[in-house]
Amino acid sequence: MASLDLPEDLLKSISIVLGQLQQVLPPPIQQPDFSAPAFYWQEKQLKPIFQPKQFQLDDLMGIDRQKKIILQNTEQFLAGLPANDILLTGSRGTGKSSVVRALLSHYHDQGLRLIEIERDDLSDLPLIQKLIKDRPEKFIVYCDDLAFNAEDENYRSLKSVLDGSLQSGANNFIIYATSNRRHLLPEFMSENTPITQVGVPQYKELHPQEAIEEKISLSDRFGIWLSFYPMDQQLYLQIIEHYLLRAGLAFDEHVRAESLRWCQARGQRSGRAAYQFSKHWIGSQSLQGKNTQ
Repeated sequence: MASLDLPEDLLKSISIVLGQLQQVLPPPIQQPDFSAPAFYWQEKQLKPIFQPKQFQLDDLMGIDRQKKIILQNTEQFLAGLPANDILLTGSRGTGKSSVVRALLSHYHDQGLRLIEIERDDLSDLPLIQKLIKDRPEKFIVYCDDLAFNAEDENYRSLKSVLDGSLQSGANNFIIYATSNRRHLLPEFMSENTPITQVGVPQYKELHPQEAIEEKISLSDRFGIWLSFYPMDQQLYLQIIEHYLLRAGLAFDEHVRAESLRWCQARGQRSGRAAYQFSKHWIGSQSLQGKNTQ
């Protein structure tokens, strides 16, 4: 077969057009690599995470009650028994996301896998279910910092999946989500005021109580609610001492004073702040040790 002898300018133009198309078109669908312990959902594909960040349950202090509940529910799920989707809510930096991620380290050998998904991709949950439905592993689909705007309709996708995401003893898919909002949607003072018909503009909600019920119904679909609360100074210092002693460093009055200045500067006393100060202190002391050698 004779080859086409195209002009060089035409070949260059074709190459440019193909390059532009490649940037616009979605990437080809690839089969997930299920040898990975964790995944993130992106561009309608399960992208593997072969070395996820390690979290240990023993490092999460001051949330023993929450850990006990989430561990029991996860063990029921792994055993193929009925289990609930979980919503973890409360103050920032109190261990909500860390306890979910720590489950992967704790139960990986029992077949647990983690899939992270962004709020804007929740409409793809049925696609994820389809991809993993025949897998022997058990998957926690995890959405961090979940919240919706008043006009956001994505929450309806989550509602429909939560209604059917658990089939007792037969499903390998469960949803754990964290949020700073108890009901995931914004709430307004006007919703707590008595409802009257006097002076109501024609475009106001005619049945406001039904709108409130619509908001609450989303969080109601999570079978378990776990609340996380701000910590006191004693627990904050206890967490720092735990990390420093494990690194072979002393926790003395100087370290105590520095750690308190750290949280005051950040305006936050939390497990996250304690962990961040511990990294700062351990790293700075290790660096000083190297420089003096």
